[in-house]
Amino acid sequence: MSSPLLITVARRNAATAAQLAALGHQTFHETFAPDNRPEDMAAYLTANFSAEKQLAELEDANTLFLLARMQQELVGYTKLRFNSLLGLEPGKEPDQRVEVERLYVREDWIGTGLGASMMRRVIEEARQKACRSVVLGVWEKNSRAIEFYRRFGFKVIGQHEFMLGTDKQTDLIMRKGL
Repeated sequence: MSSPLLITVARRNAATAAQLAALGHQTFHETFAPDNRPEDMAAYLTANFSAEKQLAELEDANTLFLLARMQQELVGYTKLRFNSLLGLEPGKEPDQRVEVERLYVREDWIGTGLGASMMRRVIEEARQKACRSVVLGVWEKNSRAIEFYRRFGFKVIGQHEFMLGTDKQTDLIMRKGL
């Protein structure tokens, strides 16, 4: 018997972009609104989760979105960027790596194993594309996510600045070798 969970590569079209915009807005807000100023959240959400912005991201040849559906309902997604420069010293050529730019699960699905299923799929995609590592940035105050990534073997290799509206925040850069 097959699982009702289906993780698929997103289609690069306007309908998918609209779904990603809605889910991205929802999951980012659920994850970070309690710990940030409303005006900074509003600015970030407006700048990053329009259907037009999502369509442009979908059409980027170095980007791959994975959509997680449970019984046809969209419950999570991952945005991957191949040949990422995250964590590389300035002037270094990108090695064969993939960056997890986003991995979000709807709040009502946290703790169900959905995030772990999505991360296993990320690692599978990276191996299929002959990547040597997976990198990501995670807010230093997001201890739940940091612990999640550590369980998958990610280690902190640095940090970088992340702007949420007008609030300059620090993201930890984490890496997992493959």
